[in-house]
Amino acid sequence: MKVGIVGLGLIGASFAKAYKEAGHEVLVRDIDPSAVIMGKLSGFVDGELSEEELKTCDLVIVCLYPEAAAKYIEDNGSNFNKEGLVIDACGNKRIVCDRAFKVAEKYGFTFVGAHPMAGNKYSGLKHSRATMFNGAPIVLVPPVFDDMNLIDRVKEMLEPCQFGTFCLSHADKHDEMIAFTSQMAHLVSNAYVKSPTASEHHGFSAGSYKDMTRVAWLNPSMWSELFMENKDNLIKEIDCLTTELNKYKEAMENNDVETLRKLLEDGRDRKEELDGSKKDR
Repeated sequence: MKVGIVGLGLIGASFAKAYKEAGHEVLVRDIDPSAVIMGKLSGFVDGELSEEELKTCDLVIVCLYPEAAAKYIEDNGSNFNKEGLVIDACGNKRIVCDRAFKVAEKYGFTFVGAHPMAGNKYSGLKHSRATMFNGAPIVLVPPVFDDMNLIDRVKEMLEPCQFGTFCLSHADKHDEMIAFTSQMAHLVSNAYVKSPTASEHHGFSAGSYKDMTRVAWLNPSMWSELFMENKDNLIKEIDCLTTELNKYKEAMENNDVETLRKLLEDGRDRKEELDGSKKDR
């Protein structure tokens, strides 16, 4: 295949490396010319992705922030290969899919929204790797849900990335779920480390602290955009968490040991239920 990658950050460069290692031709576009040069010198980029090259790409993966991704697809609607496939890799799906589906229908190319559930605490090309997506889930937002030939085609074209599972979702459902599974985790972790006690944690912290704070180390520009674009869902999750935390606080303020014990028991049981490991007690 001839594969076009737009954006050579952590995710885009990892896609580029995966496809290059699988023997495909990889063309890239990035706002930073040095990233393209680095990709060429490192051997995972064959050339630059021009408007003319877009017309012959079998697959184009747009790895930009959501607003920029939607704009790129709108600006290049007439340049995409009508026989090819265009996907994005954005963390929010409504803003991209709403606009990209309209452009795809207008110009006659195929667009499928996608969100690879992979990454790490670092950002940028230098932390990318060809194995980034191995075994990871990916969420797909297709234009229709009864075209299994399209889904099989997407899976086949993504095969070099070796994703572990594929999940189909509507864009609004994706954003609702991702507010809970990803965005809240990053937000809470980022707020948690602002405690004055955090500066004295050395020698007192182990696995719990590491698990809780791993994603506090984030890209502020990217996550602030993701949070604002999905703020309706995220605010609901914040309100829910605040309500639950206040229950624990009130139980302690009232010296209500039984209520506190019941809250902790409920949380433990809920976790076991969600993980499918709940046992009779």
